[in-house]
Amino acid sequence: MHIDMPLEELENYHGTNPKPEDFDAYWKRALEELAQYSLAYDLEEADITPDFANCYHLYFSGVGGARVHAKLVKPKHPTGQAIAIFHGYSVDSGDWLDKLAYAAQGITVLALDCRGQGGLSEDTLQTKGPTLRGHIIRGLEDSNPDQLYYRHVFLDTVQTVRILQSIEGVDKNRIGVYGQSQGGALATACAALEPTVKHLYAVYPFLSDYERAWNMDVQNSAYEEIAYFFRCFDPTHKRHQEIFKKLGYIDIQHLADRIQASVQWVTAMRDHICPPSTQFAAYNKIRSDKQMTLYHEYGHEHLPHHADQAFQQFLTRL
Repeated sequence: MHIDMPLEELENYHGTNPKPEDFDAYWKRALEELAQYSLAYDLEEADITPDFANCYHLYFSGVGGARVHAKLVKPKHPTGQAIAIFHGYSVDSGDWLDKLAYAAQGITVLALDCRGQGGLSEDTLQTKGPTLRGHIIRGLEDSNPDQLYYRHVFLDTVQTVRILQSIEGVDKNRIGVYGQSQGGALATACAALEPTVKHLYAVYPFLSDYERAWNMDVQNSAYEEIAYFFRCFDPTHKRHQEIFKKLGYIDIQHLADRIQASVQWVTAMRDHICPPSTQFAAYNKIRSDKQMTLYHEYGHEHLPHHADQAFQQFLTRL
């Protein structure tokens, strides 16, 4: 039944991809840059009008001056609780419906569109190198690692939470973050970089342990662009160590030990898209209160009941 390591090995696995020596300085500098940006935002009313909440398109200026979009659902009777939701790779923040379930319970929701993907957020990044086939490699050929695409998106998630904290009716100490796949990775990075986040719910997160993913059958996974990059730009892997070390700046396993929030982690044990070992590499480094739910016969697909569990946890833990 194993597509990866046996469970007892996964529980003791701490990752393969190297961590850059200046990793902490890199993210310290990034957060200092983010602090220069205003939490001001613009609102446009959405064309959906439930009787218990107001729905808006929210726009803010992210790092690099990009116009970033998110969906805001404000309950008319807020409890102070709020969640930031992050979406899967290449798509967008989704329909309003799932956000309304939270708003019906008084929880404010802000759902981010990742810049340059399927939603309304701009990608203004000017960087050297290829962009074809994916965002992991965007900025990888630039000499400045600050130009990595996911550095900007990770900072957008922090700004999303800080904007949530500024909204009337929200208690800044009762914020949760939630996502699946890419969204799970972004929720993890956000909880690591914004220590006020109280609860993290991550479902089979992406963007972890890149070299391990490459060592597996990466061409049939969400990490296929890494193999594409090497095939086109370094077919004999002369720069192997350099490339994976640079990817280490945007590897969520290296951020995981910063998390202070309580954590619920969901892993599908037959996941060929984001292999279990890449997820355990990050999970095993988390030091805060944490729990993992395993779906043994499932892959990177709809997992029954997890959305209900997430809903209940955000109601009770925030």
